Parts: sequence; structure tokens; C-alpha cells
Amino acid sequence: MENVLRPLIVVGGSVVLSLLIGWATDLLLRKADARHGETPLWGLLRRGRIPYQLVLFAAMLRGSYDQARLLVEHRVGIGRTLTLILIGSAAWLVIRIAAAVVETSYARYSRAQRDAARVRRVRTQVTLITRVVTAVVAVVAVASMLLTFPAMRAAGASLLASAGIIGIVAGVAAQSTLSNMFAGFQIAFGDMVRMGDTVVVDGEWGTVEEITLTFLTVRTWDERRITMPVSYFTSKPFENWSRGGAQMTGTVYWHLDHSAPLDAMREQLRDILRACPAWDGRECGLVVTDSTPNTLQVRALVTAKDADDIWTVRVTVREQMIHWLSAHHPYALPRVNTADAALPPGVVDPTPDDGPRRAHEPPRSTR
Repeated sequence: MENVLRPLIVVGGSVVLSLLIGWATDLLLRKADARHGETPLWGLLRRGRIPYQLVLFAAMLRGSYDQARLLVEHRVGIGRTLTLILIGSAAWLVIRIAAAVVETSYARYSRAQRDAARVRRVRTQVTLITRVVTAVVAVVAVASMLLTFPAMRAAGASLLASAGIIGIVAGVAAQSTLSNMFAGFQIAFGDMVRMGDTVVVDGEWGTVEEITLTFLTVRTWDERRITMPVSYFTSKPFENWSRGGAQMTGTVYWHLDHSAPLDAMREQLRDILRACPAWDGRECGLVVTDSTPNTLQVRALVTAKDADDIWTVRVTVREQMIHWLSAHHPYALPRVNTADAALPPGVVDPTPDDGPRRAHEPPRSTR
């Protein structure tokens, strides 16, 4: 009977105690979250209840397993397995706690800060810091797991002491993977580009959607995702439309006839912009920027508060101005001139009276 009750008490007691302690801790966190609604820390800490219970269970069972006298011939293997579970669950718990603290700090900063550019900058830094912490904890956990095996411990010590391995590590550090990681830190803390920034890369216009230690994702206007290494932004020029402020200035071009009513177009441009909610009211203007033998190039200058609104203003002005010209001034639209050419003063028309001569006909004889 003792051989049955002893392992049942040890294993069952570890399970029950871990569940009770986990439930009590979760209840306290829930009450703290309800009492302190101004901070999301307590609610975020509740995400770690599963690894927390695993840590409790593995720690209690690892400490009392020898008393259970269960599967004595496999005692070493089971003890090592429980140690591995304890290390893995502890690393999982540390990652959850670090993520909760970082996200809480970012939430407080975003509520207190009204500058959207600074908020995006901190968001980028917080995201990369969280991933760095996750990577470091994961590496330490894996190394700790490997060191629980005597054979791996001896091999690890010999490898780390080897000068050849140090040379290999230095060579790998110079490769593209680690260079991208260093570029990720440079982007995060150098404020070159932030999550939510509007950028133009390789002729593609889009918004920075994700920044990791090795790659960056840009979401284009047509919902495509362009993924590129972060080293691109540290080695090549790119346009950042959100740098220094979100306000934008845009242009709209038309090619019109020389008789286009420019003053009336200026008045109509003001009317179109007043009726457009995306226009921020800072500036508007219409000038002739070029002329050709057949047309005038007319440019409208408009402004908006960000890149999305400037696109809306440009397409609205372009469409409504063409519609207005078609309805009220159709002569201003470009057309092909098919009228007879006017001769200079004093020049007699050489065309005979019997009609115009085709271009391919030879001159008629006058004899």
C-alpha cells in the first residue's frame, strides 16, 4: 500500500499545490487589474499563468521525486526531464513578464505623449527590445538545457576554449545575418525609420508595418507586402515622408490648350479644395510651368496633413477640374488643330485654281 500511496501523494500533491497556488495568484492579479484600470500591467501578467504553474509543478516534483520512489531505475532520466521542463517554463515565464513590463511602459508613454512621431519611435524601440530579450532568454535557456548533459558540458567547455571557434564566430559576425541585426539596432535607436512611417523604396510607396532585427516589412497602398533586409535602409537612400512631420505638399498637372481660362481655374481650384475634407487649408496655387507648340502645362499645388490625405486631395482636384473644364470650357482641353495654315503677309498661294495638289503629285508643267 505504501508503494502506491507514496507516489500518489507526491505527484498528486505537486499537481494540486501548483494548481492552487496558480489559481490564487491569478485571482490576485485579476483583482489588481480591476482595481488599477489605469495600467494594463496586471492584466498582461495574467498571460504568464500557464508557465508559472509549470514552474511550480516542475520545481515541486523535482524536489520531492526522490521521496516518491517511482520508477527508480529511470530516476536519473526523469529527474533530467523535470529539470529541462523547469528551465523551459522558467524562460517562458521570464519572457512573458518582460513583455508585460515593456508593453506597460509603452502604453503609459503613448497616453502621455501627443507627438505621433515620438510614439512611433518608441514603439519601434520597444518592439526590438522585446525581441532581443526573447532571443537572449531563449539562448540562455537552450544553453542551460544542454549543460545538464555531462557529455554536452564537456564538449561545450572544449569548444568555447578553442581559438578556432572564436575565429569562426568572428567570421560569422561579419556576415549578412549579424550585419542585419546591427542595422536593426541602428534603425531602432538612430530614428531613421519607424513603424507607421510612410516611405518610398525602389519606387514603391507604402507604410512600414513591421521591423525586426533582420528584416523590415512595408505595406503598399494596394495591400502588398514588401519584405527587405534592414541593412537596405542603412546602405541605400530612401524617401521617408513622415520624417520631420506628417504634413505633405502635392502637385497636380494638366496639359491644356493655350486658350485655357487660368483665372477661372484658380477660382475653381479654391472651390474644389474648400469642399474637400482632406485639404488642410495651408496652401493652394495654380501656375503655368511649361508650354509646348500645342499645349500648356498647368500645375496645381495642394497640401494635406499626411500622405493618405494628400493622395485624396490630388485625385479629387484632378478629377473635378477635368469635369469642370469639360462642362464649362471644353475649348480649353487639348485638341488637334486641323485648320488651314495662314500664309505670311505678301505671300501668294501657289496652289492652282483647279484645286489643291496632293503632296505626292509632281509639279504640273507650265508650258
